[in-house]
Amino acid sequence: MIVAFITVRSSSSRLAQKCFLPFGEVTVLEHIIKRVQYYGLEPLVCTTNELEDDLIVEMANHLNVRYFRGSSINKLLRWRDCCQAFNIQEFHTVDADDPFFCGEEVKRSFALLKLGYDMVAPTPSSSRGGATVGYSLSATIVEKACEGLETETDTEMMWFYIERVKGLRKITLTDPAESVIYHRMTLDYPEDYILLEAIRLIVGNFASRSQIYDVLKNNPDLAKVNAFRSEEWLVLQTVKIL
Repeated sequence: MIVAFITVRSSSSRLAQKCFLPFGEVTVLEHIIKRVQYYGLEPLVCTTNELEDDLIVEMANHLNVRYFRGSSINKLLRWRDCCQAFNIQEFHTVDADDPFFCGEEVKRSFALLKLGYDMVAPTPSSSRGGATVGYSLSATIVEKACEGLETETDTEMMWFYIERVKGLRKITLTDPAESVIYHRMTLDYPEDYILLEAIRLIVGNFASRSQIYDVLKNNPDLAKVNAFRSEEWLVLQTVKIL
């Protein structure tokens, strides 16, 4: 069983409480949890100790899934402590703002991790905003990346810190042979929500990568809804690293 750390918190500056937005008959977070289970993965909600995230814990309890609460801004520390609390040796990251992640790509990523890597990075298309797959990580490399870090270090761009670990064994997942999504599919802005909800209305909550690809291919104007946000998003990623 692949453990999927669903990294989520209520606070969001660009789109307030986006994890609680409706996504069909459920919220975005409920959708993520159910999509993880749909692909045969084990969800583990990884949230913060902030009072505002009590609602996230309530949701996890309601859906009878495990959860962990830790540092609000040091994501690496939260993951490390979660691994220790549940004796987890490796996991895959699923961000709660990537509602159409591809479970098959997650499995392909995890298979590579099992070959002896410390980290399997997302495909190039996913990293550019396609949001189809996260990182597969060993608990050991996360622990090493936390060494020497101040507790209140903002590690949202966690890969920056992991890649500084000496002797890191890393590989990047290759893009699939077909149905590669290059459009912006992550949930950060109101325009993203409009696009993602439109896709959901057309093909449903559990649509595959190929189904989503076909929707975008057959409706080229649809992706224009949030395309202008991509450059702003990439700039913010760079600023957070600096």
